[in-house]
Amino acid sequence: MRLSTVILSVLRWSEGGRERWRRAEELGFHTAYTYDHLSWREPFRDGPWFGALPTLAAAAGATERMRLGTLVTSPNFRHPVTLAKELITLDDLSGGRITLGVGAGGSGYDATALRAPGERPWTPRERADHFDAFLPLLDRLLTEDTVTHAGTHYSAHDVRNIPGCVQRPRLPFAVAATGPRGMRLAARYGQAWVTTGDPRAAEGTPVESRDALRAQVERLERICEEEGRDPAGLPRTLLTGFTPDRPLASREAFVDFAGSCGELGFDELVVHWPIRGTMFEADEGVFEEIAGTVL
Repeated sequence: MRLSTVILSVLRWSEGGRERWRRAEELGFHTAYTYDHLSWREPFRDGPWFGALPTLAAAAGATERMRLGTLVTSPNFRHPVTLAKELITLDDLSGGRITLGVGAGGSGYDATALRAPGERPWTPRERADHFDAFLPLLDRLLTEDTVTHAGTHYSAHDVRNIPGCVQRPRLPFAVAATGPRGMRLAARYGQAWVTTGDPRAAEGTPVESRDALRAQVERLERICEEEGRDPAGLPRTLLTGFTPDRPLASREAFVDFAGSCGELGFDELVVHWPIRGTMFEADEGVFEEIAGTVL
């Protein structure tokens, strides 16, 4: 099982940001991700928050081996044409170390940032509709030299993306999804599937949460089979921090948690770098011990 981390872009690069990404590589994390939001929930909403893609470009220059990525990018404020150009550039800058975590997006601040005052955000169905159009077009833009496409939600006219990605045929997609439409996209286009668990079980017990995760995995496997894909060929990533479990409470707690997730078929666990005074607060000594010994 791989162990990765999320580094939220809340520090100035010159005031601890660079050192945090370098330290993640020193600790041996497989991948260091960052959220791709314009801003996020409280208490982060009114504090420093830097852009994901420029941060990853800087991280590519500050590290050498560790993979880098978003967790996750969404159509809420991204367009496939401009995103593809930026991803190809990031993949080149990093020497082929970029993973795109991508999902349909949520209903938070990102969903209204580009809307006029009073204009409603997309409904869950509309977000799913946009994602259905977003991911196939992005796949083409990252694998074909020239793309023209006329769609209901996104269009591209004679778009050139030469020389393409360093990683061939393109950089990997880690598709975040809990519903059947998103899981179907993961089965068709994903090199990994991502979940944060079932939000309906977030206030329950760890056992209830793991039962919900098991149900998600079983649904994913059924959809893979319907799509003609071997479920074993789609790696599974759990972004921790949104279930009742407390895996960073101690080394022993993490080992037990990781063992349970492994039994459910997860290949990668992602833990948040501790941030004091937030939902991601944890003992940094325990965090480093987990990275240094469990890996």
